[in-house]
Amino acid sequence: MTNRNGFTLIEVVIALSILLGVIVSLTTLTAKTVHVTATSDREQAAIQLVTDRTDQVRADPAYDSLATKYAATESSFPTLPGFSRITTVAQVTTSGNDYKKVTVKVSGPGLLTPIARTIVVAAP
Repeated sequence: MTNRNGFTLIEVVIALSILLGVIVSLTTLTAKTVHVTATSDREQAAIQLVTDRTDQVRADPAYDSLATKYAATESSFPTLPGFSRITTVAQVTTSGNDYKKVTVKVSGPGLLTPIARTIVVAAP
């Protein structure tokens, strides 16, 4: 046998197969990371919309007019096209206690489920 320099065809095919597996794995990981980041950004934006509305309701001193001021459906968010925020106000009176349940629900593209929060505001 003669001493040959270089790689055999089988060695080259095995090396290329391993390289292909690594590249496919990195591509898949990158795609999943981008998807998770985009979804989490949308969820964070929806949570911020809910929090903004609940903070407005909590800070409003006019308890009697909460339903007329805030119970609405909004869908014009310039930076979040396709998002909608629904605010409902329900008055509850039990055993002489008077309070209002305010529910804010935000839905939009890219959200797996709508984000909803309910707060209770008591009469002064």
